[in-house]
Amino acid sequence: MRVYLPCTLAALARVAETGEVGPAPLTGYAVTPALVEWYASGDTEELEYAALTDAARASLRMLAADRADGVPVAARRVVIAADVPDDQVVAGTDLADRSRVRLPAPVPLKKVAAVHVDDGSAVPDIETALAAVPAADGGDEDAKFDVDGAEAHELMWYATQEIPDVLR
Repeated sequence: MRVYLPCTLAALARVAETGEVGPAPLTGYAVTPALVEWYASGDTEELEYAALTDAARASLRMLAADRADGVPVAARRVVIAADVPDDQVVAGTDLADRSRVRLPAPVPLKKVAAVHVDDGSAVPDIETALAAVPAADGGDEDAKFDVDGAEAHELMWYATQEIPDVLR
């Protein structure tokens, strides 16, 4: 099963160093039965894009949490796409997070299929979204609009051998 794991550039550097995505348990996003049921007319590609988008939203929240803790992080969302055996993926039951899954073990780098990262041109909109996350999560509609503006940017695709280049 293809699982999309939200990440940050700093966490991606740790993945490159340790050779695995961890520590477990991990929260990821995938094409789950609940997502298929909700997105009834979508094909596999559309469903995977929906799961990737959910992971990108989670990456934005990871960045916002790091910033709130005073950690200086680059304003670029990161999503790791990994192929994990189905029996190692536990789908959630929360209908609000139809694509959310849990992985009970770290994911070896050899299971990573690709990395998706914001292009540098997205940074101003990601900065705006990061500043708006607390208010958006509190229900502020204008802030939600700013957070949604991050989704106007497609994440760039990188092969695993390009991770060192991404981190430079």
